[in-house]
Amino acid sequence: MKLSEIKNHLKALENIAFELPNGSLVPSHFHVTEVGKVTKNFIDCGGTVRNEEVVNFQLWNADDYDHRLHPEKLLDIIQLSEKVLGIGDLDIEVEYQGDTIGKFGLGFNGTNFLLTTKQTDCLAKENCGIPESKPKLKMADLPTGSSCDPNSGCC
Repeated sequence: MKLSEIKNHLKALENIAFELPNGSLVPSHFHVTEVGKVTKNFIDCGGTVRNEEVVNFQLWNADDYDHRLHPEKLLDIIQLSEKVLGIGDLDIEVEYQGDTIGKFGLGFNGTNFLLTTKQTDCLAKENCGIPESKPKLKMADLPTGSSCDPNSGCC
């Protein structure tokens, strides 16, 4: 999700809820402790220099159970971050504390913001000798009939 998308969703919401990939909700007394721009400059395993930028939201739970972050307050925080940090319309990454700090993508189901799983990947498969994945076919989906008949001339 891009920053512009979350801002549009927040304008239409009365409450904010974040849903973890397992379906449970982040406790409603969460804080957004950081909104920032994270820049990652790196070299992949094939030697290509890369640069990635994301907007980072950090969610945190405290013992102040009466705390509730309202949509207009999060909008204010985002707008201040855009102005002060020069944040553009970047993809959003969310950090949330589980057994360790987890990094999630962000989606929306019309009611809740969804913390989506992220995966690592090799960005230089062609340089590492990793073949492109081949599509998996079901035998039931293959054509039937005389096209593979020994007398059809296809063999």
